[in-house]
Amino acid sequence: MKKSNRHFLKDRSMKYVFIKDNETIFPIDKMCKVLEINFSSYYKWKRSSASSKLLWKEQIKVLITQVYFEFKQRYGSPRIAMELQKRGYKVSRITVDKYMREMGLRSKLSKKFRVTTDSKHNYLLMDNVLNREFKQSEPSKAWVSDITYIAVKEGFLYLTTIIDLYDRKLIGWSLSTGMATNQTTLPAWRMAIKNRRISKELIFHSDRGVQYANNKFANTLASYNVTRSKSRKGNCWDNAVAESFFKSLKSELIYGNILITRKEMEREVFEYIELWYNKKRRHSTLNYLTIEEFNKLKINYKYAA
Repeated sequence: MKKSNRHFLKDRSMKYVFIKDNETIFPIDKMCKVLEINFSSYYKWKRSSASSKLLWKEQIKVLITQVYFEFKQRYGSPRIAMELQKRGYKVSRITVDKYMREMGLRSKLSKKFRVTTDSKHNYLLMDNVLNREFKQSEPSKAWVSDITYIAVKEGFLYLTTIIDLYDRKLIGWSLSTGMATNQTTLPAWRMAIKNRRISKELIFHSDRGVQYANNKFANTLASYNVTRSKSRKGNCWDNAVAESFFKSLKSELIYGNILITRKEMEREVFEYIELWYNKKRRHSTLNYLTIEEFNKLKINYKYAA
C-alpha cells in the first residue's frame, strides 16, 4: 500500500472502514501507520462497530417478537418483515426469518379440514364459468363462497363466507348452528349485497353443495342477474381462494386453542373477520398489503391517472 493513498482517505471513519476491508490484504499495523491511525483506536472502533451491530440485532429481535404476538402468532417472516418495513425499519424477510428461527418463533400451523357441503342432490348444476380466474381487476366481477365447520363445546358451528376476488375482502358471512339455506348461504348473500354493490357481470362461484344448488338460493341469484359458477366434482382447486381463507382461519384462529363455547367462538370469528382479516392482515396476493391499503392505493392510482 502506497503512502499516497492516505490522501484519498481524509475522514477518520473512512480510514477505519478501509483498514477493516483490507485486513486480509495488508498488515493492520502498517495500514494504521500509513493512514496515521492509532492502532488501539482502530480496535476500539472495531469493537464499538461490532457492539452496534449486536445492539441493532437485539432491537430487531424485540420488534419481531412484538409484531409476532401483536398479531396473535399468525404472521410468518414475510408478513412480519413487511409490517416492520411499513413502520420504518429496514429489514429483509431473510433477516426476519433467520432471527425468528433463532428465537424459535413460527406462525401457527394449519391442518386439513373436511368438506361440509353435500353435493349429492338432483338440482341443476352449472359449469365452471370462473375457470380459476382468481385475479380480477374490478370489484364485484367475481365472488367466491364456501362453507366450513368449526368445533365448539356444544357441537359445531357452520361458517359461510363470500369473498370478492378483486381485493380478497370477506364481504359476506354467516355463522350458524345448522346447514339449511336460510341459515348459511342466504344470510351471507344478504350481507354481501349490503356491503358491496353488484355489477351487471357478477360471477358467483361455489362448490356443488345443496346450499348453493337449491332453488331458493338459485332463484335469489337469478333475481340479481348473477352468473352462477360451480367447481368441478371433487376438485377443490376450482375454489382455491375460499379454501385458502378457511385454511388461514383454522390455522391462525382455531387450531391450538382449547375448545370454547358457541358464544365465545362467535365473538372470536367476528373479531377475526371484521377486525383482523378485513382490516389488519397482510395478504400475499395483494403484495403483502392490507385490504384497506390495497384499495387506497388503487383509488390514488385511479385519480393520478
